[in-house]
Amino acid sequence: MPEVRHSVCALDCPDCCSLLVTVEDGRATRLRGDPAHPVTRGFLCGKVAQYLEREYHPDRLLHPAKRVGAKGEGRFERIGWDEALDTIAARLRAIAEESGPEAILPYSYAGTMGLLNGSGMDRRFFHRLGASRLDRTICSTAGGAGLTQALGFRYGTEPEQFRHAKLILAWGANILGTNVHLWPFVMEARRQGAKLYTIDPRRNRTGAAADRHYFIHPGSDTALALAMMHVIIGEDLHDREYVERHTTGFEGLRERVREWTPQRAASLTGIPAEDIAALAREYATTRPAVIRLNYGVQRSERGAMAVRAIALLPALTGSWKDVGGGLQLSTSQAFQLNRTALERPDLQQRSALGREARLVNMAQLGRALDASTAPPVKALVVYNSNPAAIAPDRNAVLRGLSRDDLFTVVLEQFPTDTADYADILLPATTFLEHTDLYLAYGHYYLQLARPALAPPGECRSNVEVFRLLAARMGFDDPCFRDREDEMIAQLLDSPHPFVRGITLAELERDHFVRLRVADDGGPFRPFAEGGFGTPDGRCHFDAETLDYQPPAESRLGDGALWSKYPLELISPKNDDSMNATFGHREAVDLQTATLHLASADAVPRGIATGDAVRVFNDRGSCVLAARIDPGVPAGVAAAPAVRWGRKAPDRMNVNALTSQRLTDQGGGPVFYSCLVEVEKIGD
Repeated sequence: MPEVRHSVCALDCPDCCSLLVTVEDGRATRLRGDPAHPVTRGFLCGKVAQYLEREYHPDRLLHPAKRVGAKGEGRFERIGWDEALDTIAARLRAIAEESGPEAILPYSYAGTMGLLNGSGMDRRFFHRLGASRLDRTICSTAGGAGLTQALGFRYGTEPEQFRHAKLILAWGANILGTNVHLWPFVMEARRQGAKLYTIDPRRNRTGAAADRHYFIHPGSDTALALAMMHVIIGEDLHDREYVERHTTGFEGLRERVREWTPQRAASLTGIPAEDIAALAREYATTRPAVIRLNYGVQRSERGAMAVRAIALLPALTGSWKDVGGGLQLSTSQAFQLNRTALERPDLQQRSALGREARLVNMAQLGRALDASTAPPVKALVVYNSNPAAIAPDRNAVLRGLSRDDLFTVVLEQFPTDTADYADILLPATTFLEHTDLYLAYGHYYLQLARPALAPPGECRSNVEVFRLLAARMGFDDPCFRDREDEMIAQLLDSPHPFVRGITLAELERDHFVRLRVADDGGPFRPFAEGGFGTPDGRCHFDAETLDYQPPAESRLGDGALWSKYPLELISPKNDDSMNATFGHREAVDLQTATLHLASADAVPRGIATGDAVRVFNDRGSCVLAARIDPGVPAGVAAAPAVRWGRKAPDRMNVNALTSQRLTDQGGGPVFYSCLVEVEKIGD
């Protein structure tokens, strides 16, 4: 009989149905499962089945290789694992001795969401080596900072509770495109009469399916939230009891938002004043009402402030009391695993440095790779990421990657933009081919994944590669001999009540386990009775620090810059890929090679759908195909992220346009605070 394999889906597919997958002789057959509860299934979905069938894609990297052409050409010759590992160890050892271990920089993010292969043996290795630490800010740190300032914890409403909501605000959240496991619960709520409203600079798939869409100027979300507070407090629509019992600073907030009239916010957001007032009233008077806030909001110069302001709304209305109320941005802090035991930061004390290494912000890789930094980065080890495609200010990044004196190692599944610059290229397993443990930021289930397939060719997991490198570097610490199950047991060894008692045996049996977030297994309402992550357990409005100023790169920011570059470029997540993952697929490349424009902006420039256009600013340019899109308002240009430059005619993507400026808090990138101009290419 064919064998049904289980694993974790990290693909975020738009058409996910939580299908079971039958694997026989290396081939996958889709069998329909239960689409009603995708968040708790833990099985491979239909798109993963397609992925399984592509495992022997002709472009899959199957063998170690060394560079034989110029950096960026992508020309390599096959070598063995021993030669590859010996070369890497020798070069890292020499660089550490000559320039100090901080001249070595790891670069990784969420190419796998697994803890073992994403932040396990690799962290141990680089800590023991004394390499520079990477500040992993590329995705969510600004939002995390804003959410923590508002609530004290990165907790949120369970996705299963959305079925009980009567009003759902998808604020910067393309649920149907990039948060698909929530969509069945949204649809269940709508079948029971709930309304779904979307707030976004672009009307995406979710906006097209919503009851109403609000077009908002990029980066102006704080102004909208403050104006909603103005209406809610001014019309006495706040929950007095909840505010009195579980918050502080309400009178200061009342005074602060007095000046934030809907009329003022309308001039900043582009949303009519009467619509702002009506939205505030409906949100405050509908129970339960829930906000699905997502990370697009925080990829702006004032991103942390925007998240904080929005996250204060449920405390003002008391919607945290309701099953199906509240807000979800992230649930990640509930996974109180023993990350210290996994990552072993104490090993830095045993390195040649004998101390904590310097911290390098991954959103400023272009600056970090500038040879003038002290000490200069002489070695870059890239895994679980494709920085040549995803990092801001791409031209600066490529200049750094092209340095002859930079030794670059890349662990990858496919020949990516970054792989083209590698000196040594190592074939890595996918999440389907190794054991790992997965936390989440959109639900409360801990999940175990075992291999669904044997690794093809000579592919090896990150855990194995860094274990072998540690041996070659002479690191004799026992932790480098830990096997995967031992590392999982170390992670689970946590005293926190959300995790305490969860065992590997339980995960092995059930594949997924809900965190112990509710004693009776009932709905988790993290702030129903206060319990905010502050010393007094109250939500602190701290109104004296609540404010809004338009981003410098916006229509209301730097006037001289806007007159030169009058379009606000956003690069939202593409529905059918994950950041740069799957960029090798032709269908994905077509989607990410498109610039969506309003007719009001395209026609005066002589641009029609299908025309090749040049998008440019002072940092660089890229060539895309124009599409006139009624879902994009005047003054905004949208390019789904992110294309592989190696597939573009000019070998560029939208990150040639984005800057290395950082957010107001959290050190995140400002991908959506980016002014550009667009011109048609040719006749």
